Amino acid sequence: LESDETNAFLKGLCAEHGVECKPPLTTYRLLDKLVGEFLESQCLHPTFITDHPKIMSPLAKDHRSKPGLTERFELFANYHEMCNAYTELNDPVEQRARFAAQAKDKAAGDDEAMFVDDGFITALEYGLPPTAGGGMGIDRLGTVVAP
Repeated sequence: LESDETNAFLKGLCAEHGVECKPPLTTYRLLDKLVGEFLESQCLHPTFITDHPKIMSPLAKDHRSKPGLTERFELFANYHEMCNAYTELNDPVEQRARFAAQAKDKAAGDDEAMFVDDGFITALEYGLPPTAGGGMGIDRLGTVVAP
């Protein structure tokens, strides 16, 4: 997914289907817009989107059996993301490489991209046991229960 060819292909899909993506047109942003348009917009009933691409999940551990994907899921209901959860990446070398790729996108103007968090990487170097986490904010829950 990180090749120039993939980026060009996703730009073409966005143009072909009228999906607007504001610059910078990084592969992450293009893919995120397409997923929002064609997957998330169909999730009225509780739906899990699983095994996200590594490029979309900088803090998630690589999938155990599916190269290029991560151990991550999102729960959608009523067309909104309710929960985001993943197995935490605990390899400091891989985490630094992912942060560096994100920082490159941030430097190109992607305000959603992450920066290199040296403190976090130092903590990983001390050792992080296998960990998983999930997040569901009260605002997300409110979108389901509020009329």
